[in-house]
Order: sequence, then structure tokens, then C-alpha cells
Amino acid sequence: MRTPLAALAAAAGLWSAAPALAQTTPTAIPADMQVLFWPAERRERDLRRMPELIPHARIEPSPIPRPLPPGAPLDFDPEPYMQAERVAGLLVLQDGRIRMERYGLGMTPQDVWDSFSMTKSLTSTLVGAAIEDGFIDSAYDPIDRYVPELAGSVYEGVPLASVLTMTSGVRWNEDYTDPTSDIARFYLTPPPAEMDATVAYLRGLERAHPVGERWHYNTGETNLIGVLVARATGQPLARYLKAKIWDPAGMESAAFWMLDAQGRESGGCCVSATLRDWGRVGQMALEQGAVPGGQIASRRWFERATSEMVDFPDSERGYGAQWWTRAGDFEAVGIFGQMIHVDPDRRLVVVLLSSWPTAIGSARSEARTAFLDQLKAALDAQPGD
Repeated sequence: MRTPLAALAAAAGLWSAAPALAQTTPTAIPADMQVLFWPAERRERDLRRMPELIPHARIEPSPIPRPLPPGAPLDFDPEPYMQAERVAGLLVLQDGRIRMERYGLGMTPQDVWDSFSMTKSLTSTLVGAAIEDGFIDSAYDPIDRYVPELAGSVYEGVPLASVLTMTSGVRWNEDYTDPTSDIARFYLTPPPAEMDATVAYLRGLERAHPVGERWHYNTGETNLIGVLVARATGQPLARYLKAKIWDPAGMESAAFWMLDAQGRESGGCCVSATLRDWGRVGQMALEQGAVPGGQIASRRWFERATSEMVDFPDSERGYGAQWWTRAGDFEAVGIFGQMIHVDPDRRLVVVLLSSWPTAIGSARSEARTAFLDQLKAALDAQPGD
């Protein structure tokens, strides 16, 4: 495995240096809202209704929506895959133009859909924006500099960069099928009145490996990144998202960010947005933040965040800073089949919003990879305008 801190150190210079927000009243998330354990039929119905079911912060549309003009129609039939893998939305953008847009499971262009961990890539971008704005000095700062309650815990002295690349070495169980795992208990543990819920849970964890030695997926740590960004900027994540991404990237519809029991956004999960606006997120990343409304974060941030800083032996996949990498492409990925796939060579963005019957699965991931390969072959055979 490539050592992420070494990769970051090689580019140290790349990592250094709002409108009204509607918010619902926070309440404790009820146990029956544990989406991991919903029956498939409920997920298919309710993943587009999450802001109605539990508290979310509302992010208003951009005052200047970015057009997504039509491109040359693509002669390719996605329906067999969409039916088999329970796809609610498919969007194909090439050169910023819509080559294909399809809906299923009753979803419409006006509906939002829960992104799950695709949100992690947004939170990473907010770190880049906060560094550019001077709120965070460097990705090498120890995380307890911004979250002092972590002093004396396993996170004391751990660089933000190690948390961004999921190489902190902290023990964490992300088993989506286990109701006693950290990822399940994290959202159900009553938060203490005197401390942020994320910080309270994570400061009780133990070390499994030295910092930087191994990669391990940890949603709780992305929530912790969100706490850090909110502390550093002095504003809620949803407000900073609107100012730094939603407005300049030209999002045409409102979005919603899930709140925890204390009324704070969960940095590792659960922004709900429309299919086209997820396409605009992918377009923003493809353009390295150079959107019509101005530069988001910096080009250098996107170059590093979407590049492979952790490689997985015997696999095409790797990991950057809250973005997955794959053979020159990069992706924002969420459980139950959510994906923004970006192919820079083809100037291509593909969004898939789904309700897989299982949270993850190698067979489903392989089927999705095969589908993307077929889609790209059709695009290569039918150049756009």
C-alpha cells in the first residue's frame, strides 16, 4: 500500500494554505429510521423522501442555475441494468451536455435522492475550500488543534490528512449488516449534552494500527471532518456548502443535509439532491473546481483529492481524499448503489442513483463496472456534437 502521508508530503504545497439557511427542528433519530435494516421495498419508496422523514438542513438553489444543454442522443439501452439493479436515476454528461437521462422506481427529475457516502466527497471539497479561505492552515495540522476535546484520545496528534485518506489507524467497525457495529450504534447512541455527539463517540475508540500504516473505511471520521470544518469556519456545514459549492456550481434545485440528534450535519453521509444536481457535482470535480460561478477550492486541491494516495494490491481501485480512484478515473460512492463516476479522458460524468437490495456486494459492483464499460463503448462509437 502506498503510504498516504508520503504521497501528500510530495505535494505539501498543494494542501496548505452566506445566505439564510432553513433548518428543521432536531430530534433524536428514531430506531425505525435505520435505513441499513429497512426492507428493500421501503428503501425504493423512501430514499427520495428522507427530508420528510427525519430532520434535514435545507440548502436553497443557486441564484444562477448552470444549464445542462442536450447533447447528441445516445443509442444505448440501459433498461435491463436499471431493472436488475433497481436504478432510480441515470445521468450521462459529456462535455457538460446530457447524452442520456433516465428515471426508475417512480423517481422524477424534481425528486431528491439520498446520496449516503457520496456526501463524503462534498465534505472533502469543503476542506479544500476552508484551506483556500484561510480557515484551516494545512491538511497536516493535527485534528485536535481544531477539535480540542480529542486531546488525550487516540486522535491526539493525528493529521487531518490521515483522516481524509482513512489511514488514521483507529479501530472501527463499518459492517452494514451488524446492528452492533460502530456504524449502526453511532447514530443510535444518545449524545451527551456537553459535547458534540461525533466527538463523544470517536474519542472513546482505540488504536488498531500506527497512523498511516493501513487504510480502513470509517464514516465516523468523515463526520469528524465535518465537525472540524464547521468549527474552523464558524458556520454550519450546509451554509458553507451553499456558499462554496451549491451557488458557484449553479445547482438548480434545493438540497437537504441530514442532521444528527443535536441538529448538526453529518459530514460522512446523507445529502439529498436531484439527479441533475449530482451531475453538476461530478462536473465540478471534472473541471477541478473551475465552474461558471468561480473557482471552488483550488485546482490543486482537486488534483490531489481525486488522485490515488492509497493503492489496494491486486485491484484497480485506490483512494484519495474521500474520493475513490480507478485506473485514471475517480468516483464518489455511496451504499445501496449510489455513484458519481468521472472519466477525465472522455470528459464524462455518469451518475447512478439506486436502491440495491444490499448495502454493498462484489457481484453488484462488478455488474456496475461492466455496465459502465458497455456505456463507454457506446459513447466511443457515437461521438457527441
